[in-house]
Amino acid sequence: MRIKSSWFKPGREHTPADLAGVLSFVIYRIADNALKNTRKAKFEIAVGPQYFAFLSEFLLFQIQVADRIAHRRLSVEDRISFTSTLANRVAETHAENESRLLSGELADCKQHFIDRLNQRFDEYAEFGYGESGPDFSFTRYLAFCMEQVMDDKDSGWIIDQMMSIEAPEAVEMLEKTFSNMLESEPRQPRRRASVSGD
Repeated sequence: MRIKSSWFKPGREHTPADLAGVLSFVIYRIADNALKNTRKAKFEIAVGPQYFAFLSEFLLFQIQVADRIAHRRLSVEDRISFTSTLANRVAETHAENESRLLSGELADCKQHFIDRLNQRFDEYAEFGYGESGPDFSFTRYLAFCMEQVMDDKDSGWIIDQMMSIEAPEAVEMLEKTFSNMLESEPRQPRRRASVSGD
């Protein structure tokens, strides 16, 4: 999966809110990709409440990851601004999709996501995240949450899918995107090799 991970317009200072805006888009794409990968791996995820429950848990996990990266890379004030903006943007996108497809109230869907996020912040706070990424318990908790989402026949198998494949890939992409976005200078566009008519 290709994602935008660098700024293209020079001469502009980027705020924590700018960073959160980019990451919110990336986080949603990664979650959607994780869902597609999990379905390709022969896990049944029904369109409807189960579909959105899966997406929600993966989004909540990624917000935890992004916040831990921000803890390492940003000041206290910037981290607060970044995480609150990120949480609200992801919640809005998720609520828009969920309310449209499941016919729920937009405000209720967003509030439910934020309430669950606050609950998950308390729970993930028990687990470590260092320079090398999340510890075993951090990733295992995502797998535990996903067990609750899956049907009985898939719940035991989802642990390995999350811990061995989906969570590590998501963490790697978020770490890379965050680092690239904090670079002071935009990357130069790639130049294509010219072709001569001679």
